[in-house]
Amino acid sequence: MPRIATLICAVSLLFSQGFAMAQGVWQPTKPIRLIVPYTAGGAADVLVRILVEPLRQVLGQPIMIDNKGGAGGIIGTDAGAKAPPDGYTWIIGADPAFTINPHLSSVPYDPVKSFVPVSLVALQPLVLIANNALPIASIADLVKLAKASPGKYTIASSGSGSSGHLAAELLKSAAAIDLVHVPYKGQAPALVDVVGGQVDMTFSSVGSANAYIADGRLRALGTTGPQRFEGLANVPTFAEAGYPLVEMRAWLGILVPAGTPAQVVDRVSAAVTEVLARPDVRQRLVQFGYEPVGGAPSLLAQKIENDNRIFGKLVRERNIRAE
Repeated sequence: MPRIATLICAVSLLFSQGFAMAQGVWQPTKPIRLIVPYTAGGAADVLVRILVEPLRQVLGQPIMIDNKGGAGGIIGTDAGAKAPPDGYTWIIGADPAFTINPHLSSVPYDPVKSFVPVSLVALQPLVLIANNALPIASIADLVKLAKASPGKYTIASSGSGSSGHLAAELLKSAAAIDLVHVPYKGQAPALVDVVGGQVDMTFSSVGSANAYIADGRLRALGTTGPQRFEGLANVPTFAEAGYPLVEMRAWLGILVPAGTPAQVVDRVSAAVTEVLARPDVRQRLVQFGYEPVGGAPSLLAQKIENDNRIFGKLVRERNIRAE
């Protein structure tokens, strides 16, 4: 009898799931694995941990985080590309693995063909911050200073080919100035050396720079989004300063392996959008320097397409090389 009861339950479960899929609605029936291609405690990991409990409430199944860091996100992203396309493996995508690294070196997956975009979770503008000893208070001051002394001033980044490095190259190109790029192994040591005066400035994520800006250790000159960032409303954008091409927003999104059914993609996209609309979730993301987005899969697909076009061109024109 127990075996018969178990069989009946299994058949009923398969029938109900199949009926739901036939009706165009997918409902998960077991825990979901979410691959984060970065180490625990990093920016992507922090964001994901804000979302998993609300997503569990909406979808009725736990979301199990699987941190697979290494190689700038390539290792975990490749693991996601090779996962079964059944809706039970999601991948956190970000600009390094999808729109920067493929232009710097060979990657074992196709950033477009190996995945299906689900939802653009959040965008993160960068902020240009400078050492207080520099006699500048604005982007215009910086450009004037740099043009008066080409090659004298330095700009740090978290590494060659990083978002901060690409933003620096955008600025150098748009303003026709010569700043010396100094790559570091991560944003934290770069920020420390800007405070100490070993380098003059750096582009940083808002989340990493907030504390330095708030206590006056560093001066914020401009942000790289099309509008002012909610968490730094008093800091102008580069577009306001006359440099609209200096626009760069790091992104985080959810993708699934190619071949995942459309019903799964639509259901997960709707769930993510619902969660991101919650005021408490939005507030926490803004505190960490993110702009919550959500919306249809096409928004993430368009972001990936646009960034690949822009960054690919920039890497070629500025001869950028990975470390």
